[in-house]
Amino acid sequence: MNPRRRFARYAWGVLIWNVLTILWGAYVRATGAGAGCGSHWPLCNGVVLPRAPEIETLVEFTHRLTSGLALLLVIGLVGWSRRTFRPESLARRAAWTSLVLVMVEALIGAGLVLFGWVAMDTSSARAVAVALHLVNTLLLLAALAVTAWVGDRPEKVTFRWSGGWKLGFAAGLASVAALAATGAVTALGDTLFPVRSLAEGLQADFARGSHPLIRLRVIHPVLAVAVGGYVMALAGAAQAFGGRAVRTGRWLTAILLTQWIAGAANVVLLAPVGLQLLHLLLADAAWVALVFLILEVGGSGGDGVPENNPQEA
Repeated sequence: MNPRRRFARYAWGVLIWNVLTILWGAYVRATGAGAGCGSHWPLCNGVVLPRAPEIETLVEFTHRLTSGLALLLVIGLVGWSRRTFRPESLARRAAWTSLVLVMVEALIGAGLVLFGWVAMDTSSARAVAVALHLVNTLLLLAALAVTAWVGDRPEKVTFRWSGGWKLGFAAGLASVAALAATGAVTALGDTLFPVRSLAEGLQADFARGSHPLIRLRVIHPVLAVAVGGYVMALAGAAQAFGGRAVRTGRWLTAILLTQWIAGAANVVLLAPVGLQLLHLLLADAAWVALVFLILEVGGSGGDGVPENNPQEA
């Protein structure tokens, strides 16, 4: 098998593993198990391997193990990229970026534990940290997606985007990241302030004396409709480039439509844990699909107007 193809398969595996690790981290938050190892990091309750752990400790400790393996896999990705690609290649730079971001991911996770922003903590600092955590997660997935995409191409790819597409895609990425940040805060509010009915939840959302995490919940669904519509418009317009951009644009649109349904169900059913995880999985899938769409359009030469400084993979 071609060395690039072997590298690409490994890169795809690293991407998938990180998505699974992210989902498990969301499960830790949704079940309130973030304090399962106490205020200790990287140790768990002051020891390397907890004995006779409670379920919360087991959940949190498992997340730390999966996160540690994710770090090792990314280190392996960097090492492999050094043997396979030139120093200036996009795949190699994206792999290095992935390593930096996965380390930032670990530091944010450590901060949540060490500062006690876990379990039932309702501080605004926790809300900010959780939002930043998810934005960094998206950047990590983007870097891994670029690494896998470029590695999966047998030939050198030159990327060109016109000014209009650069602006449009930049707005798309920024808006989806902002949407994800509000989604993280909304999910935190659902965990800390559960309600018994939809009517009770709506009343709490607009009550003057409600906690800020409750009152902020209404922002996310409104933003989801606006951002989803914009990104679907981008996906539709990008299909004019033909080739894989058509398929990627259709997949992105399908994921977003499914995400709207899952989001509505999440509100009506009062955010059960399983549905929260599905909602996050679809958000990650939509983000990665958007990154792929950007690469497909750039790889096809943008709108046919070459840039002054094309970037070669």
